[in-house]
Amino acid sequence: MFYFDSETTMAIMRQKCGKTRADLTQEELKLLNEIRRAKQQLLLEIKELENEMANVNADLEAMDYDEKSDCTMKQMNIGRSKFNMDPKKGIEYLIENELLEDTPEKVAAFLFKGESLNKTAIGDYLGIGKDFNIKVLEAFVQEHEFKDMILVTALRQFLWSFRLPGEAQKIDRMMECFANRYCESNSGVFESPDTCYVLSFSVIMLNTSLHNPNVKEKPDLERFYAMNKGINEGGDLPKELLKSLYDSIKSEPFKIPEDDGNDLTHTFFNPDKEGWLWKQGGRIKSWKRRWFILTDNCLYYFEFTQDREPRGIIPLENLQLKNVDDSKKDHCFELYTADSKEVIKAAKVDADGRVVEGRHLTYRMSAGSAEEKEEWMKAIRASISRDPFYEMLASRKKKATMPHEN
Repeated sequence: MFYFDSETTMAIMRQKCGKTRADLTQEELKLLNEIRRAKQQLLLEIKELENEMANVNADLEAMDYDEKSDCTMKQMNIGRSKFNMDPKKGIEYLIENELLEDTPEKVAAFLFKGESLNKTAIGDYLGIGKDFNIKVLEAFVQEHEFKDMILVTALRQFLWSFRLPGEAQKIDRMMECFANRYCESNSGVFESPDTCYVLSFSVIMLNTSLHNPNVKEKPDLERFYAMNKGINEGGDLPKELLKSLYDSIKSEPFKIPEDDGNDLTHTFFNPDKEGWLWKQGGRIKSWKRRWFILTDNCLYYFEFTQDREPRGIIPLENLQLKNVDDSKKDHCFELYTADSKEVIKAAKVDADGRVVEGRHLTYRMSAGSAEEKEEWMKAIRASISRDPFYEMLASRKKKATMPHEN
């Protein structure tokens, strides 16, 4: 039924009948009031209908959004899992599925947020020497705010955001970026980023010496002064600054990310190399992917990067290394003894959790590429003759102690 509003009804009546409201009879007034009530009821029903339609549309949109959101979340979780297993492939997956923009800044922000990401994997990705990764590293460091922080506080924040890899060259790039960022945020504290770089390592070494139970001689404050003498481009840093750093480390050691398990000072200073390799079994010649750490003239291998205990240890003493071809795996190399019949002295954890002697005559590994294989072989050969980390630090310290030339 169609209703006129009351004003329209009155206008019609005036036009047709020449009547005003005062001229209406009781029945006509009653009809007018019914029209008004009907109008209000109709407007109310229209409003309710509009609300219901809006709710239905919202539900439909939400259903569509939830389906897309669930799909996106599922892809994100897959991408994060891939990243934790292989950082490079994980980032590629996220970019290919348009979940992450292909820019250093966006990738750095994703790593800095670190949601469900393994911090070892973050450090591994940041340590890659490709141009794009180096730009990501620089953008990642820019995500940190170090303004008005003392150096040790900035270091705590920085070292908590990822796990430093073991290779000296990677550490050099990362710490150089940190030093540049710190000096940029705190101008005037140091004469140059080289000073900040060297002092940062001094602080971390102090942390090792004070809190590692294997270090018997604990350095006192005077020794810490001596360690850092002349590093500010030939001049000395204020003793108050050095004392504040010393007291901070002595009272509170660096914390390590929980998902990494391994001791930070051990993996930071000692490893010559770390990464994923395929390892061939001894009695059963199957291949298993393991996380290897090369340190202290030994190869340690883990099932996962976050494991606290290695699955096996291979001492490198008296071992030799060679390239080998394998019908099932590419980029293989092999550890062996001079006497091909001699069992390599090694240890592993068996299925019952017991540590037992290894029975390998050889250890055969497969790298992900020819380049990775060469890097591993070079690092293994060099690990017992030199420590690249200390060579790198000595070179930078020499540079920092040289007076600045205007």
